[in-house]
Amino acid sequence: MKKIKQVLAIIGVILLVALYLTTLVFAITDNSGTMDLFFASIVATILIPVLLWAYTFIYRLIKKKK
Repeated sequence: MKKIKQVLAIIGVILLVALYLTTLVFAITDNSGTMDLFFASIVATILIPVLLWAYTFIYRLIKKKK
């Protein structure tokens, strides 16, 4: 189980770094659809860590009940 958690944590870090980089790229570039992509990237940057935290919190609650 520890190995799975480590792999998921590494995937999460890579995903967040990719989101930060895409947010930076969207902020710098100037296209017609870039503003929508920029806002979507910011929302995902906030929403994904919150969802990951919520999933781990619920998992811990369910695991304690068993």
